[in-house]
Amino acid sequence: MVPHEAHEPPILDSVVPERVDVLALVGRALSWGPTSADFPPVEEALELAKGFTTYGRIVADDLSIVIAGIPSDSPVGRRAQATLDEASRRLTLEPLGLTVAPRSAAHRAQNLARLVQALSRVADHIGEAQVRPRPEVTRHREAVSSARAPSAERSAARRSP
Repeated sequence: MVPHEAHEPPILDSVVPERVDVLALVGRALSWGPTSADFPPVEEALELAKGFTTYGRIVADDLSIVIAGIPSDSPVGRRAQATLDEASRRLTLEPLGLTVAPRSAAHRAQNLARLVQALSRVADHIGEAQVRPRPEVTRHREAVSSARAPSAERSAARRSP
């Protein structure tokens, strides 16, 4: 991830990492063993945590706009809202300082990596739900088309000599 300059707000970053790149970094962070004594340097873990936070905020903001148009009683909408609620809590945590223990820095990066995974899954589920028509819409379309069929046949019969 590109380091962020202190004088430039995150929203103005000219480079937003690609999802594939971020998910590769997620895999890297999650590969650190939970009881391993061989954690990455604190600076590396904190840089990943910072990147996951920035990316997570972008995705969470986008998702909050998208789910505003989804019925609140839909399963996808409920899952998305639960994930966004958790994201709002985790993405506003104070960053850890350089004096933190390597284990703590790695755990923070891993927790944010899991959150990025969850946000990614929600985005996928919302995309699938928007592409797939709801069953009641499909039934309605079938009923409308079958109701139109007889009149279309009569119309065609009137035009025939």
